[in-house]
Amino acid sequence: MSRTKILYQCQSCGHAAPKWLGKCPDCGAWNSFVEEERIAKVKRQKTAEPVALSEISPSSDSRTSTGILELDRTLGGGVVMGSVVLVGGDPGIGKSTLVLQSLNGLTRLGKVLYVSGEESPEQVKLRAERLGIASDKIILLPETSLEGIISVAQEINPRVIIIDSIQTTFSLELPSAPGSVSQIRECATKLMFHAKKHAVPLFIIGHVTKEGAIAGPKVLEHIVDTVLYFEGDRGSPFRILRAVKNRFGPANEIGVFEMMESGLKEVDNPSHIFLSERPVNVPGSVVTVSLEGTRPLLVEIQALVTSSSFGVPRRTGLGVDYNRINLLIAVLDKRVGMHLGGMDIFVNVVGGLRIDEPAIDMGIIAAIASSFRNNTVGAGTFTFGEVGLSGEVRAVGQAETRIKEAAKLGFKKGIVPVNNSQKFEGNNIDIIGVKNVEEAIEILFY
Repeated sequence: MSRTKILYQCQSCGHAAPKWLGKCPDCGAWNSFVEEERIAKVKRQKTAEPVALSEISPSSDSRTSTGILELDRTLGGGVVMGSVVLVGGDPGIGKSTLVLQSLNGLTRLGKVLYVSGEESPEQVKLRAERLGIASDKIILLPETSLEGIISVAQEINPRVIIIDSIQTTFSLELPSAPGSVSQIRECATKLMFHAKKHAVPLFIIGHVTKEGAIAGPKVLEHIVDTVLYFEGDRGSPFRILRAVKNRFGPANEIGVFEMMESGLKEVDNPSHIFLSERPVNVPGSVVTVSLEGTRPLLVEIQALVTSSSFGVPRRTGLGVDYNRINLLIAVLDKRVGMHLGGMDIFVNVVGGLRIDEPAIDMGIIAAIASSFRNNTVGAGTFTFGEVGLSGEVRAVGQAETRIKEAAKLGFKKGIVPVNNSQKFEGNNIDIIGVKNVEEAIEILFY
């Protein structure tokens, strides 16, 4: 016995309402509600038996290498059997290329079912030849029907399944169009059940909207085990694979790649790449150390401070939080006496990186102060530390790891929080601890 219910669902966030709304009360999107039929089956299902926690024997999360060390790092050491991995990114960023290249390692498990809903088998074959991938264990399936995909998977029993992409997959049981919230949620859920039941790793490729979220929804992120975002600037060959969610490893771990004609190439030392074109003795350029997952990264922060031609000065940040920039500008004005109220200020993280860690506060402040005073920071000097509203420089985590990475790249002097400097012991680098922003700027420029 079943009954049909009409609902209006937001295509941006999945919020459901009994009637049409012009503006979504959840995400604020306009004209995003679409009428959808939801068939509710009135049928009681057998529930699972309760089990005591002490009686459960933990299963070993054996991992399989993909053959790509940077991808393995981002996944937490490799692919876990039965895990569901969502790979998202802008169109043309390299999602399909990355997954195809990983097949060289995944074919060691057995057959791989590559479901292509956007490209023909001939197109996939051409890309595979360009990437140097050739194996009789890779089975291409040009199919968009969920029922057809699961039927083929049950028939050939693959050891890995790849869905490219989830937006083109649809279930015949739902009347809504492919790519809608209900279709994406239903298809992802049934594919996840199949992966868990048969202990098969499942890779799902998802598109990203112009706002930067995975198209169709945040509900996908709750269903899967791991969410990987592929980031990068169209004008730069470098790509960053970031783990936003990972049930089997550390979140915020990153892998760095370089897009070349033959595919994606791993970058073993990204700090060296990001600093390779750094200008020497130029005001507004400062090196700071960020920690992405377990990997320390040395990045260059550039700032440009110039007098404003408008009534309201501009504040622009690329790769850093805009509100954080305004906060640090206020600290410089109040605690250090740098009157920046009538200045246009532009801050940029070189290399297309996006850094949200508060440890780069000192780098931003040093870059702004350097540009404002037209003074340079020494080429062998780096700095890091979190800055509070009273101007104090607070300690950050894993400072020793950051300092060792800087020393490895030839830096000789570090301006760090005083509590971090006391815990570090080393003879080949000069570490100076500072308590507040005023003390740090005095050391940097005098």
